[in-house]
Amino acid sequence: ASVIPRNNSWLVEQIKKILFPNYVAQKKVIQLKDLLTKITETPVVLIVGGGSMGNGTATFYEDPSIHLISFDIYQTSLTQFIADAHRIPLADRTVDAVWIQNVLEHVLDPWQVVAEIHRILKQDGLVYAETPFLQHVHEGAYDFTRFTESGHRWLFKNFERIDSGVVVGPGSQLLWTLEHIVRDIFRSVYIGKVVRISMFWLQYLDRFIPHRYAIDDASAVFFLGKKSERELAPKEMVAYYQGADKNKKK
Repeated sequence: ASVIPRNNSWLVEQIKKILFPNYVAQKKVIQLKDLLTKITETPVVLIVGGGSMGNGTATFYEDPSIHLISFDIYQTSLTQFIADAHRIPLADRTVDAVWIQNVLEHVLDPWQVVAEIHRILKQDGLVYAETPFLQHVHEGAYDFTRFTESGHRWLFKNFERIDSGVVVGPGSQLLWTLEHIVRDIFRSVYIGKVVRISMFWLQYLDRFIPHRYAIDDASAVFFLGKKSERELAPKEMVAYYQGADKNKKK
């Protein structure tokens, strides 16, 4: 039985992927697979929150060399089991890579979930995470947390950074805002979604915004890293900041 049922139809999911593609995830899947080839010929990849196929992840499912494991808090044809990510029912050091996309905002304790990911990864295992920064509440009562790009890095302080940055930027964030303003004015989720779809082109404004500015206004951020036994020190976080105010005098 599912903990939380999902009602989105296959058609709705496909329309979302066409109108709102995730180019970053598409690139990071390929990068992750390339990194995995240096570790093993038959990598074990765990998808946390894999009840539906994440935008940009089709390559995972099409590669027969990857042993793909997927779980969520609800059952679908893509999942092997139902579980709570705060206590992943896998043994220590059994997974080569973890993919966790748009999940960490929906768990009560993201730090515990990341600790579980660290636990189940093999030595030098890899993790890829996408998490919202400036997005409105979604999933209602099951939405808890947001992260700046720096905060997201600190969340993965027990990992060596390979890459990090913006998934979708200020243009996409503006699109979210317009959808919710209209929804709130008319008290209609449907009208809000119609506006979002009709104004989908706003997301392409992201292409014209320099990365260091987009970091401060991003709709969502990502982190790609490797399991480490060294923990990032708090004093390193000030130097880590990548945004437009990096050289601003105090």
